[in-house]
Amino acid sequence: MSADRNAPPTAGWPKMVAELHVADLDASLAFWRSIIGFEVAFSRQEEKFVYLEHPEGQQVMLCQRHGRFETGPMHYPLGQGAMFQLYFQNTDAIMGRLLSQNWPIYLGPRVVWRRTGDRESGQREVFVQDPDGYLLMIAHKIGERALGADAPIASDG
Repeated sequence: MSADRNAPPTAGWPKMVAELHVADLDASLAFWRSIIGFEVAFSRQEEKFVYLEHPEGQQVMLCQRHGRFETGPMHYPLGQGAMFQLYFQNTDAIMGRLLSQNWPIYLGPRVVWRRTGDRESGQREVFVQDPDGYLLMIAHKIGERALGADAPIASDG
């Protein structure tokens, strides 16, 4: 998928996709593209809007703030009370880019096992904030196990 494809998402339209209002579209694009690995599906330059998708199918929209659709005061960090969970097949490349660009880590990286119904699901995760302060959990699944297995529920690592 090229950076200037100018077409609907290759994975199709999801049933829900977040649109993040950002202070500086260029700064946000640099983060989402060069660190997280998203590519531009299409843009509307006159609106300072881009629709991004990741080769693994994740999608997000970015729009430079213009006052429309702002239902209250917009103070940094934006998205307070929301966390966006992005699951990848492997997070090593993203983690490497975060470290090489000295991007601040909010929490982690760590391995966490959480109860999911009648079992536990494990994942490796790291939390970061994008340039506007939106909190992202970048994760990949590492498996499932029976409840009460003899392993720590959460560990740094």
